[in-house]
Amino acid sequence: MIDHLRASLQGLDAAQIIQYITDNYGNRAVFSTSFGIEDQVLTQLIADAGGKIDVFTLETGRLFPETYYVWNRTLERYKLPIKAYYPQAALVEEMVTKKGPSSFYESIENRKECCFIRKIEPLKRAIQGYEIWVTGIRAEQSANREDMDFIEWDEGNQIIKIHPLFHWTLNDVESHLKQFNVPYNHLHDKGFPSIGCQPCTRAVAPGEDFRAGRWWWEDKSKKECGLHVTSK
Repeated sequence: MIDHLRASLQGLDAAQIIQYITDNYGNRAVFSTSFGIEDQVLTQLIADAGGKIDVFTLETGRLFPETYYVWNRTLERYKLPIKAYYPQAALVEEMVTKKGPSSFYESIENRKECCFIRKIEPLKRAIQGYEIWVTGIRAEQSANREDMDFIEWDEGNQIIKIHPLFHWTLNDVESHLKQFNVPYNHLHDKGFPSIGCQPCTRAVAPGEDFRAGRWWWEDKSKKECGLHVTSK
C-alpha cells in the first residue's frame, strides 16, 4: 500500500497531496495540528479540499494563551471541527502528586514521562483506527528528521505518515500564510519557531538552531518528545 501511495503522490505539490488523500481516503485519514505555522497551512489546504480529513490536537493543559487564541481563530475561519485529546486525568494527578508540577526540569526521564502522559498516550488514542496520519513536518526542521521521507511507515503506531510540506522551506510556509491570509500564532514573530507547552518552550536567538527553544535545558541530541520517531 505504501509503495502505491508513494508512486501516486510522487511529484505532487502539497495541495494536490491533500486533495488526493481527501478523494481516496476521506475520514480514514487524520491530521494532527499543534497550530504552528506549518499546521495552519495544512488546515487551510484541508478546508479547501473539502474538509473530509479528520483534524485533532493534543490539549496538554500547558499551552500558551496565544495558542488558544489561534485555535479559536482557526475554528472561526475554516469551520472545521478540531477534536481535542486530553491526557488521562488520573495519570496527570499521580505524576504531579508524586513529583510536583515542574518535575520535567529535573531529569530527562521525568521530562519524557510528562511528554508520554500529556502527548504520546493521547496521540495513540487520537490516531487509532486511521490508515493515514498527515503531519506538518518539514525536512529542514531538525537534523534528526533529514533522514525521513515525505511518506513513511510508522511501525510503533502501525500507520502510514504523510508529510505534504516535507520539501517546503520556511520562506515557502511564510509566503503561503501571507498569500492566503492564514491565521497563525504571533509568537512566531517573537522568536518562537517551534511552539509547544509553555514551560518547555522559549524564544531562540538569531542563528540558534530551529529547536533550540524546545527543552532548552537538555542536550541537543535528546530533544524529541517521541511523537515523530523516524522509522524506515
